[in-house]
Amino acid sequence: MIDRPALADFLRRRRTALQPEDVGLPRGPRRRTEGLRREEVAVLCAMSTDYYARLERGTGPHPSEQMVAAIAQGLHLTVAERDHLFRLAGHHPPVPGLVGGHVAPGVLRILDRLEDTPAEIVTELGETLRQTPLARALTGDATERSGSRRSLGYRWFTDPEAQAAYPPDERDVLSRVYAAGLRELVALRGPGSRAAELVHELWDDAGFRAAWDRHEVGLAPPEVKRFVHPEVGALELACQTLVDPDQSHRLLVYTAEPGSPSQERLRLLAVVGSLSH
Repeated sequence: MIDRPALADFLRRRRTALQPEDVGLPRGPRRRTEGLRREEVAVLCAMSTDYYARLERGTGPHPSEQMVAAIAQGLHLTVAERDHLFRLAGHHPPVPGLVGGHVAPGVLRILDRLEDTPAEIVTELGETLRQTPLARALTGDATERSGSRRSLGYRWFTDPEAQAAYPPDERDVLSRVYAAGLRELVALRGPGSRAAELVHELWDDAGFRAAWDRHEVGLAPPEVKRFVHPEVGALELACQTLVDPDQSHRLLVYTAEPGSPSQERLRLLAVVGSLSH
């Protein structure tokens, strides 16, 4: 059962404890609000300001599990705080041990400070959870993807556009890397896992089966990722990875060598990306 007074109090306290810079927002010269404004939290949670405000007043509707998850992420809650929020809202918290979409606050804080860098947070299945604006300009907007298409490994074998973003001479190696990674996940997570479901969904693809039948594991992707962008051309970017073992998430940060053509093309991509939004 939902505990509306406690839910409202918890939301207010978590909102006022956050500062704009904690979530990648500008402070502005005339801020008088303690912590974040309700409308700022509503934007972070992808919901209307009225809906969120009513929850804080204790007069709102019973939020769904999806709404609670969005609020927990928008308020940068820890896993313990997220689970508490679920209980206050009358829901069971997500089952421990399952790979989910809740990103740790510390990882989010790092991402929020990378506005001028391509960076993204991905699950172990290659599903992009969060992106910087420059990452969206580089690899596409992850919010436009749903279902199995959220996984880069799935798109790699089913969507020609996914492979078109990489040089032809690297595509065979990357196919083997994705198949090997998926094979390791099936062994780790079991036959009833989402990884196993992806194998079943990809089985009719000849390219996937050829890579899968090699039975390779432990293949590392190239240290330098090469992209072919339709507007700025070829880019060579080093990929640094920060791993959150508790959530099985990875923060991928792409950087260009200083003074290189790729650095200049990244700057151009930032301009192109800003003009398209």
